[in-house]
Amino acid sequence: MPVADYKSESVAGRILVVDDDAELCKLVSRFLGAEGYSVQTVQASGLGVERALSDTYDLVVLDVMLPDMDGFEALRQIRTKSSTPVLMLTARGDDPDRILGLEMGADDYLSKPFITRELLARIRAILRRTSSTKTNGAISGAASIQIGDMELNPGARTVRCGSVTLNLTTVEFDLLERLLRSAGSVVGREELTKDVLGREFSPYDRSIDTHVWSLRKKVGNAPNGTERIKGIRGVGYLYALTDRAGSE
Repeated sequence: MPVADYKSESVAGRILVVDDDAELCKLVSRFLGAEGYSVQTVQASGLGVERALSDTYDLVVLDVMLPDMDGFEALRQIRTKSSTPVLMLTARGDDPDRILGLEMGADDYLSKPFITRELLARIRAILRRTSSTKTNGAISGAASIQIGDMELNPGARTVRCGSVTLNLTTVEFDLLERLLRSAGSVVGREELTKDVLGREFSPYDRSIDTHVWSLRKKVGNAPNGTERIKGIRGVGYLYALTDRAGSE
């Protein structure tokens, strides 16, 4: 099975690219290699899963449309044993595909065809976010945030909703924390994109909306049946204060 490497003298991070398009792999490998990353590429998802679980990578770039095993199944297998960040590539722009990937633990997605600079920006944002999460988790002494029956512990990076511990992705956790800290007030989509995804907002980028949609499914409604996270058309989102927490 073809495997390709491109390494520069200054290594910014180790990246595994899993995509059956050999030309795309070559292009991405050379481009990211020139940016200081050590890149390894494989063209089969089975081998990609094996390498992702047997070696230490800072990020996995995983295509959804793979011949031997689709990217979702590959992601599921990776997530059973590894929390390595995963950026999914999809040639289909359907929201269900994007949402499914995020629900299964992907950190972000990028639609094909893409500009290599956009790929680089996504990778840098994910790695910054991952590095910040590790650092903050190690030194954070911040108190827990509690709104009604929702309690988030920044240091331990745990979330409890009533008696249930929620299984959130890194982005979902950061998104919920940002909304809880501004509970009762609207947080703009541009601000959420910068604070949570770590990149500049684009009017055509629906990533933050997809992450919010996935988070909403996991947190569900408040005990009184109202939405915990409300969308304000054309502006952004807010975490609603319930009667128990104050007023709505």
